[in-house]
Amino acid sequence: MARHKKYQNAEEALPALDISSLIDVCFLLLIYFLVATTIQKKEVDVPLALPSMSSESANMPDIEPLFIKVDANGAIFTGSGASQQVLDTDTSVRSLPLLTQQLTLYAAGANSGDKKPLVQMWVDPGANQQRVIDVLNALVGAGISSVTFTDLVD
Repeated sequence: MARHKKYQNAEEALPALDISSLIDVCFLLLIYFLVATTIQKKEVDVPLALPSMSSESANMPDIEPLFIKVDANGAIFTGSGASQQVLDTDTSVRSLPLLTQQLTLYAAGANSGDKKPLVQMWVDPGANQQRVIDVLNALVGAGISSVTFTDLVD
């Protein structure tokens, strides 16, 4: 019959847990998942040509720029003054169908006259950043790459 050794201290009776190998395995898994994952691009590359600091008269546009206004509620307007039109007001729709249609017509008209389509944007400081990105994506979709951000309204 086997004899059991009796411990005098309660601390000696508790088994010790060595977690150093568990930590090694966790770090190996972390490194594996970091290396194995691919990062997806959330937004498309927007090839916009922003104006430079110098303004030369030779580079002045021959076409009237299209003015786009994004207000704090996410509504999108085109034109200025009395000719201002309300286009896309539903912020849940990210494709902006009315703005895309107007931008396509504007770009086609400018390209038919061998002119470069130009857009000026005014964005309310309280506007949602995603709404501005949606407008920029619509500009790229219409083939417009010359965009100027302005702080002048009407």
